Amino acid sequence: MSYICAIDQGTTGTRALLINKDGSIQSSAYSEFKQIYPQSGWVEHDAEEIWQTTVRVVKEARQKADATDKDIAAIGITNQRETTLIWDKNTGRPIHNAIVWQCRRTGDMCDRLKKDGLEPLFQERTGLVLDAYFSGTKIKWLLDHVQGARERARRSELLFGTIDSWLVWNLTGGKVHITDMTNASRTLLFNIHEKKWDEELLEVFDIPAEMMPEVQPSLKIYGETDCELFDHPVPIAGMAGDQQAALYGQNCWEPGMVKNTYGTGCFIVMNTGQDDLISQNKLLTTIACDAYGQPCYALEGAVFIAGAVVQWLRDELHLIEQAPQTDELAASVADTGGVYIVPAFVGLGAPYWDQNARGTIVGLTRGSGRSHIVRAALESIAYQSADVIDAMRKDSGLQMKELRVDGGACENNFLMQFQSDILNINVERPAMIETTAMGAAFLAGLAVDFWTSPEEIAEVRQVGRQFAPQMSQPNRLKLLRGWHNAVKRTLSVA
Repeated sequence: MSYICAIDQGTTGTRALLINKDGSIQSSAYSEFKQIYPQSGWVEHDAEEIWQTTVRVVKEARQKADATDKDIAAIGITNQRETTLIWDKNTGRPIHNAIVWQCRRTGDMCDRLKKDGLEPLFQERTGLVLDAYFSGTKIKWLLDHVQGARERARRSELLFGTIDSWLVWNLTGGKVHITDMTNASRTLLFNIHEKKWDEELLEVFDIPAEMMPEVQPSLKIYGETDCELFDHPVPIAGMAGDQQAALYGQNCWEPGMVKNTYGTGCFIVMNTGQDDLISQNKLLTTIACDAYGQPCYALEGAVFIAGAVVQWLRDELHLIEQAPQTDELAASVADTGGVYIVPAFVGLGAPYWDQNARGTIVGLTRGSGRSHIVRAALESIAYQSADVIDAMRKDSGLQMKELRVDGGACENNFLMQFQSDILNINVERPAMIETTAMGAAFLAGLAVDFWTSPEEIAEVRQVGRQFAPQMSQPNRLKLLRGWHNAVKRTLSVA
């Protein structure tokens, strides 16, 4: 068998890749799907459209490679996390659009739970903070607002799943209802210490346990395909939420290893091994994968606005026409001239968790120009990431040797050099930045002996470029002080 098929189901589109044994991409296909905004702050997806895009891109990738079903050794899946779906067990039809991880409709519910003093319970059991970001409050909203849903759930007629569960359900013709531990750990309902659904937390939300998927490790043969996609059964053998898949794809298998995915936001994850510590610095504790795909723990911090600040420069301020222009513009000036941008357009994530913070530009003078603002926007991505990594160091006591990076914005050389400077550590960019899909492929391939060991996988991953720090310590500290002063002006509660 020649390929692993990796399905990378993201927030705005679905990608399928056929990956060779040497880790190269034989073929790929991508399809966007509709973003649904019923009202301000609400975000939904049509889950049936997601499934149809998955069917389309897998077929297209296979056709491009002139591959048959028998050429595919296994399927690996990685997915947007926290996005929440409930469907009818008998018909397979969703009862409502999926509620996307970005959706803020349950913010008031989270505030009420905090006022009731429940946040410490959730944080201790799940490693998460009470926020609309996660799945638990979204499930409750659906059960509360879709007519008859809770009663149907109690009669075992409905199933909950994140998008990984939905894809496996459809790929197996409705035979397998599972999730993996990395996705389960993002629901606000999974006890990360006991590694099972927490009955008390389910009761808080009045969620029937019968609708929850079976939780499995990230590396396992879960079942075989039984759908329109394949004439012959293909094993489904590896699965992880997108950020944990990227951590695995970056081979961050040892405690203290860290990756940062630079996409619309930044997602920074540090492997902490078997240490299931609860953060004292407003980070999340989550489940990741060790070298053999078995559960380990990680600290995670999310930066809400990263690459999106470059889109803002392009679409709202019209300072650039294309994202790659930012590299040259930022490098055309020696510094920002004291300008800082704090892009808190939807609040601030870790380590601040201030949903009411709003974006700020400080330090403008008559001499501030286009290049200074563009440079400040790029620097804001590195500063926000540095805040998260500093919190990780404090929580874990672990020393970082390097930061491994991926995602579209990591191709910006100015940003990567500034990130290295402001962290004072090496930044390593792989030759192939599709590390999320590679993580899913590595997990599936290891499960079916396509790759025989983690050591063989490590040989497949190739380094593209390393960035070493070049900034003096006094200048680095001065810039960080300016950044933190700017953040203080942004917070809703100073």
